[in-house]
Amino acid sequence: MLKKNSRALSSRFSTGINRRLMLSGSNPEKSLLEILPKNSGRNSSGKVTARHIGGRHKRYYRVIDFKRDKFDMPAKVLTLEYDPNRNSHIALVGYSDGEKRYILATENLKVNDVVFSGKTVEAKEGNSLPLSAVPIGLPIHNIELVTGKGGILVRGAGTTAKVLAKDENYATIKLPSGETRLIPVN
Repeated sequence: MLKKNSRALSSRFSTGINRRLMLSGSNPEKSLLEILPKNSGRNSSGKVTARHIGGRHKRYYRVIDFKRDKFDMPAKVLTLEYDPNRNSHIALVGYSDGEKRYILATENLKVNDVVFSGKTVEAKEGNSLPLSAVPIGLPIHNIELVTGKGGILVRGAGTTAKVLAKDENYATIKLPSGETRLIPVN
């Protein structure tokens, strides 16, 4: 019986966005790639601490813009890509000044969509704005705890948090784990 339903059991309670057919088949943007260093079972002084861990294939890290600090400038989604270093997909956006950056892709984000960052932008999917401008009940992701540091919370595929309440200094957020936290609205 276990072999018959092993596929269903292995994906039980898992979340994620199946967007394989919608992903762009292009190569990653070379200016936004960094080589991931190999540790090969060694500690900070270079001594082997975990045996039998050797070389591997060279891996590239896609540099993601978690800060979204280009305010009030339109960014057009150029491609939606698979990222081997995380479980969520990423979107390559091109700003009107010619700069390109990777951002975390939301569920309904499509190629040629236009996204904004700022304090006065519309609260729609893909836009980045402070919690003070987010309406109550809207699902959000990539939440930063310290202003200007970049998003830390709710960055995985298929995960969203919800704004439950707001006052003048803090917003009450319900995280995907069920925990509620007070987060500064700015």
